[in-house]
Amino acid sequence: MTILYNPFFLLFITFIVMFLFRVVLIKTGLIYIVKKKWRLLEDCFHVYQLFKVPRFSESMQMNHLYHKVWVYLNSLTSVEDSDFTNLFTGKKPNEIVLRLDPNQIIEDDFLGAKIFWINEDNNLVLKIRKADKQRVLRPYLQHIHSVSDDLEDQKRDLKLYMNVVDNQKGWWRSVLFTHPSTFETIVMESDLKNKVKSDLESFLKAKQYYHRLGRVWKRSYLLYGPSGTGKSSFIAALANFLSYDVYDIDLSKVPDDSVLKLLLLQSTAKSVIVIEDLDRYLSEKPTAVSLTGLLNFMDGILTSSCGEERVMVFTMNGKDHVDPAILRPGRIDVHIRFPLCDFTAFKTLANNYLGLKDHKLFPQVEEIFQKGSSLSPAEIGELMIANRNSPSRALKSVISALQTEGDGRSSKALDEGGEPSGVFGKEGAIAVKEFKKLYGLLRVKSSRKSQSLDLSSDPKEGE
Repeated sequence: MTILYNPFFLLFITFIVMFLFRVVLIKTGLIYIVKKKWRLLEDCFHVYQLFKVPRFSESMQMNHLYHKVWVYLNSLTSVEDSDFTNLFTGKKPNEIVLRLDPNQIIEDDFLGAKIFWINEDNNLVLKIRKADKQRVLRPYLQHIHSVSDDLEDQKRDLKLYMNVVDNQKGWWRSVLFTHPSTFETIVMESDLKNKVKSDLESFLKAKQYYHRLGRVWKRSYLLYGPSGTGKSSFIAALANFLSYDVYDIDLSKVPDDSVLKLLLLQSTAKSVIVIEDLDRYLSEKPTAVSLTGLLNFMDGILTSSCGEERVMVFTMNGKDHVDPAILRPGRIDVHIRFPLCDFTAFKTLANNYLGLKDHKLFPQVEEIFQKGSSLSPAEIGELMIANRNSPSRALKSVISALQTEGDGRSSKALDEGGEPSGVFGKEGAIAVKEFKKLYGLLRVKSSRKSQSLDLSSDPKEGE
């Protein structure tokens, strides 16, 4: 009996009981309940303060702090300990990404203080003890900024945003932007391509220059030409070149001018804002978005206030019947025409799709182009894809299509008014032979009513 009163024996028994109790808790899930109850009990002895980080500001602009906090929280290992965690496939093969579920709590530790985050609808709520607030809050938020920026630099996934009718969670929905198009893969005359890239690089470095002029730091492009000539691929290549997100606005889903403004407000910097088939929309005489609303969207006071570090791109099939107010400099900085294929473009397509730099059928194809027949790059590309296992058969199918469907469809790079399209130049007067380019020639007009900016002679930042 004396062994029962031995302190070492009692300590041993206590240890065994506690060990078995913990095993039971783990096996039955009771440990989760105990921890939760203990947290509630602990809260009774502390005073907490709450800080809300809304997704949108009072003016309905995107709150950049919300995005930084969201990136930071989803990088914490404690996400796995949340009651519910969403699982998504990542960008890499076999990658699984964890994302916090709405109305769930995640715990973080910083400088010895426990900090809690609650994920509410369109809000992230920070919960911190008042005793720790003065010591921890400001350094903690700076820590979030720093970690979030590092994570964004390490792994920046471009996104494609589309506007929606249901605005309960904002006017935009997004998916990963994975379009493979680059300036190396699009079919475009090399000199023209280099001038476009040079214009974009100049824009990226020109923030201080634009501000010194009192202008908003943005750039706008008009891409016009028949369907299938590569306008969408060009937009994707532009976004990939800049590493900018894409905001694709479907005007048919915009109920009025005020919502069009909200779409701009809720977009972010470093983005490409796209409106496709603008001429078709205007020809239908819409009643939802007015011409005045569209003009203000392109170059109004709102754009001047929140349009920084954005590139706007508008596409049209033709601009003959478009109101000149839309096309004026300031609203459209650069015009790029995308014509049908010519023989130079055909050879580039044959090299890209079939690996052919030359072929015995090339002279026959060139002769057909010289007679005025043409197809769009998309049409020729599809024929080559369908017959990629036999280059000769692919070329014969292109010849057949040019002789039938392409008959009478000229590939001459002439502007709608019968005048050649412009390229980057100092005076706007260029020989006609310079206009036979693939995919559009950049227009620089020199007139009293409309004078496009000479991009090749833009002053560099700091000069």
